[in-house]
Amino acid sequence: MKVCVTGASGKAGRAVVADLLEHGHQVLATDLVVRAPGSPAASRFTRADLTDFGEAVEILRGSEAVVHLANIPAPGLRTPAVTFTENMTMNFNVFTAAVQAGLSRVVWASSETTLGLPFDVPPRYAPVDEEHYPVPTSTYALSKVASETVAEQVAGWSGVPFVALRFSNILGPADYENFPSYWGDANLRKWNLWGYIDERDAAAASRLALTADVSGSDSFIIAAADTVMTRPSAELMSEVFPAVPLTGPVPATATLLSIAKAGQKLGFTPAHSWRDHVSVGTTS
Repeated sequence: MKVCVTGASGKAGRAVVADLLEHGHQVLATDLVVRAPGSPAASRFTRADLTDFGEAVEILRGSEAVVHLANIPAPGLRTPAVTFTENMTMNFNVFTAAVQAGLSRVVWASSETTLGLPFDVPPRYAPVDEEHYPVPTSTYALSKVASETVAEQVAGWSGVPFVALRFSNILGPADYENFPSYWGDANLRKWNLWGYIDERDAAAASRLALTADVSGSDSFIIAAADTVMTRPSAELMSEVFPAVPLTGPVPATATLLSIAKAGQKLGFTPAHSWRDHVSVGTTS
């Protein structure tokens, strides 16, 4: 498949490009910034500003699908107005340009923040699943909720399947050395129920979403199978969110961001854990 990857110079973008190439796809990588060190040389890179609709149309022409990762990636990096305006503009442009260019699939980065993060107000239940939506608590999260609504409408008009991946905190092996600093205080990472996703698994989910048997517009939580903590997940919930009910047994250190739907519909099973890189005996 010929796949355009936007936001290709970012952490997730570089991983997605590498994964797609490894699995035999042709890749056009694009970003507003120049190719970052370590980006796979086998892909073709073109600089594009996706807030310009004409550039979005040009960059997608000739591709069969798009993995759209280009957005301001988190709250607090720009002013709220800029975050909302630029994310919405990029997403609208890519969504509608993809339809105009005749693409067969749009896979794009939504966010776990649409589910209520940070959980200053406790979640209604745990593990949190796709039905715990929408609960935007920042302008960034609102840009993702609004974009999911746009995706639903554009998919309905066009018949093109749209897959929104609600990524948890995307991290890689270089980030895992920080995990022991969280273990002494469960409140330090309560903001997303101690979740994360390895960048390689984020890439695998993006690839699987390109060919999964889906229609219309659908959304999926993409998280690791475990938490960033060494303590049992049920124990963490009992300490930090004692009034939040668990909807079922939560074994050992299992994720509190449900990935059951992604497993069922995308065939997604996380293959990577921080535990492969950091000893649980490490202390901060």
